Order: sequence, then structure tokens, then C-alpha cells
Amino acid sequence: MKSFLTIIKLDYLQRTRSYTFLITLCASLAIAYTFIPEPNANYSTIRIANYIGTYNTAWFGYVTAIMSSLFLSLIGFYLVNNSIKTDLNTKVGQIIASTKIENFNYLFSKALSNFLVLLAILCTIFIMSSILFLFYNDGFPFEILHFVKPYFIITIPALFFISCIAVIFEVFLGKYSVLQNIGFFFLFSLLMLSNKKNQNNFSLDVLGTEIVMHHMENQVRKITNAKKTKELSIGYVLGNVKKAKKFQFDGITFPTTFILSRLAWVLFSIGAIGMTSLFFHRFNIEEKKSGKKTKIKPQQKASHKNINLLNLPTIKTNFSIFPLLRTEFLLLIRRGKKWLWLINCAGMILLLVTPLQIAHQFILPTLWFLQVGRLSDVSTKEVENDIYFFSFSSYKPISRLLFSQILASILLLLLLAAPLYMRLIVNGNFIDFNSIILGGTFIALVAVFLGIITKGKKLFEILFFIITYANLNKIPFFDYFGALTHNYIHINKLIINIALLTIFSFLIRKKIMSNL
Repeated sequence: MKSFLTIIKLDYLQRTRSYTFLITLCASLAIAYTFIPEPNANYSTIRIANYIGTYNTAWFGYVTAIMSSLFLSLIGFYLVNNSIKTDLNTKVGQIIASTKIENFNYLFSKALSNFLVLLAILCTIFIMSSILFLFYNDGFPFEILHFVKPYFIITIPALFFISCIAVIFEVFLGKYSVLQNIGFFFLFSLLMLSNKKNQNNFSLDVLGTEIVMHHMENQVRKITNAKKTKELSIGYVLGNVKKAKKFQFDGITFPTTFILSRLAWVLFSIGAIGMTSLFFHRFNIEEKKSGKKTKIKPQQKASHKNINLLNLPTIKTNFSIFPLLRTEFLLLIRRGKKWLWLINCAGMILLLVTPLQIAHQFILPTLWFLQVGRLSDVSTKEVENDIYFFSFSSYKPISRLLFSQILASILLLLLLAAPLYMRLIVNGNFIDFNSIILGGTFIALVAVFLGIITKGKKLFEILFFIITYANLNKIPFFDYFGALTHNYIHINKLIINIALLTIFSFLIRKKIMSNL
């Protein structure tokens, strides 16, 4: 029991003391600030037809709990899905494997440490929401029960499920981080597509949000005497908020069956960890890679007497950027399994044969997101492989090495998007063509910039997932490749952002090198 608790404690402290966690926590607070719009804001987060709730304790508690369940479930997986990999890379896992701790206890401790990390972020969001209530409320008193209840029933079980899913993905797909990212992307999309309108099916809602939305919808339906409400939305909706009417929402009484279902999801997650422990490699990976032992041949002493130095090839210096660009591009192409390129080729074929609108709005961002594993380590592989002193000692490492990394990333994204923008050129649609070119440049620079400032992959993976998911749900604010906005104003904004990212990437890399 002592070793079990020690693993949880040390793993939790290791993550929460990292620079990536600090940045993620600050970003979470900034996003949580927008969960409840300011009274004069021009957007809404939860809106039923033309109605939003009065700013009382119940509305604050339930809305922030729903948004936290969606937001932390969305980013939480990418934040905590590397705990086993960290133990493997630091050789701590092999030490733990030599102890008496069982597979289930180890995996369950990892799931609990994942849960505690997400719970720490949730607590900061809860505190932020409580403070905002003091400023935004419509004269209602603060009732702690209405505020806390939805967090315990809706959000916490959802976060525990995500924490366990992260461990399960690591066990079965530990070698394939790309498949983990892609797999969870589609899993989360499936969870969001399950719109349960029958009360008997609310227990199947893992995120726990549908029962509350169903109750809000029924309440608005009674006010408007309408058989069916229109435009039920969860998420950020811009415009026409000042015209919205308000209704009194005092929370809901959760059915006993729903509360038991939330507990059942927790027990199901623990059971899934137990089943996964039967397949856990226990860090005995080397034997699985190759059953044959390689024989070490004795080295023969080289004779230096017969070597003619005049016959050796002359060293030719080449300070051109093209050899570096070729190397960086090949590193991107060859990263990951070869069969993943079958999926990329299938995506390029779909860009060629599907209608332009579908190809631009849905297939292109999905195809680009599949490259998250390649883009995330463009500017971090030197740190990850501990060769940054060697790399930074090369000739002009900023103007040659960093520029070649950026250019190789852009070329990869534009190569994948080639079928689409060739069709746009044929149709004479140069606005969308320019948007795609600038969009690929923008996302490549975001990957490089975040890799430089965080020295890790997590923040970019989380942000890229959020941006991709928002684009698939047609949120104009996150449109970086011109699928939803077709004008030169959008193009000019992209150019400004690209210029800023380029400048700051070079300046920060130069400062880091000067401190070495």
C-alpha cells in the first residue's frame, strides 16, 4: 500500500511541477473565464433557442460543470497520456518492475495520478467560476450546494473515465503515439455525437451533460409553449446575444438511476484497468522486439601502415540550406509507421474526389491533424534526444537549421493539401487557395513556436486538437485555413499572425542559444 501511494504522489508532483502543466493551467484559467459570458458579451456558451439562464448559482454551477466536463475531457487525455512512457524513458519503470507491486496496482496508481492532475485543473476552474459569480450574478445569493452538485455528479466521473482511458491507450498503443492521438480524437467525436433524448438512455452518456441539457430544453419549451425548441447549442456562439431572453433555472433533481450510472462508469473504468493489467508488458519490451540474441563480433585492429592519406576524398563544405531542408523533410516523412501513409494517401484521394466544400471544411483539417505526431517534435527533437548542444553548434543554427525545420513542416502540409488547392486553382478560387497556403504555414509555425517555448509536445497536441475539433464544428473563430471565412481580411489576419510567430520563434530560439 505504501509503494502504491508513493507512486501516485511522486507521479503527481512530477507532472504538476513541469513547465507544460503551468502553461496548461494558465490556459485553462483563461478559457474558464469565458465559460460564463460577461453580461454585455457578444457570445454565449449554452443557449436554448433565444433563451439563456438568469445568472444565479444553479446556472453558474451547471454551465461551468458542463463546459468543464467537455473541455477537460477534450484536452485531458493529451495532457496525461504519457505517464507510462515517462517511466519507460527515465528507466524508473524497470526499477518499479523489479519490485513486488502488481500490474493492476501500478496501472491504477497511474490512472489515479492522471485523475489528480485533471482534478487540480478542475479546482482552479471551480475557484475561477466562484469568483466570477460574485461579479456577474443577477442579485442572487451564493448557494454552495447548487454550485458543487453538478461538479460531483457530472464532471468528476467523466474525468475519471478519461484518466483510465489514457492508461489503457498507453498500454495497448504505447509505441504508437500517433494512433493514440487519432484514436481519442475519433472516440471523443463519437461521444459528442451521442445525443440522447430519451431519459432511459441518459445513463449511457459518459460525459453526463445530456440530462441537464434535456431538462433546460424542456423548461424553455414550457415557457414558449412550443413542441420542439430550435437552435439548442453547447459551445461558443457569436452574435445576437443581447436579444436573448432569460429564464429561471434552479437546477435539477438527478434521478437515482442516473447517479448510479455515474458510479457504474467509475467502476467500469476500474474494471477496464483490471482487464488491461493482464496485457501489461511490465517494461519487458526488449524481449518482445527481438527473440534472437545478436552476437557481438570481436573487432579487428585496423592497420594504419597501408593507409595513404593522399587517396582519401577531399572534404567539401556546403553551407547551403538545401541539404538540411532535405534531411528535415525526410525525417518528417519517415517518422511513424509506413502504413500510416496509406491513410494519408486515402485522405489525399478524398480531397481530389469529394465536393469542394466537404473536402475543405472536413477532410483537410482531419488530414492535417493526422500529422500531429510529426509536427509536434519538429523543434523539440534536439531536446528530446539530448543533442541540442551538437545541433546548436552547427553553422548558423538559426538561419539554417530552424528555417529548414519550419520550411520542411510547411512543405509537408502543402504536399498533403496539393489535390485540394490544385482544384481551387482550376476553379479560379484564389482566395481559398491563399488561405490554405497560409493555413499550412500558420499551423507549422504554431508547432515550432510552442515547441521552442515549452520544450515539449503536449501543449501543441492539445491546442491542435482543440482547433481541429472546433473547425469540424464550424466555429469561425478557429478557422485558420479559410474553410468558413472567404475574404481578404481573413488572409491579412493570417499574414500578421504568421509574421508574429516567425519573429518570436527566431528571437526566443536566439535567446535560448545565447544562454547555453
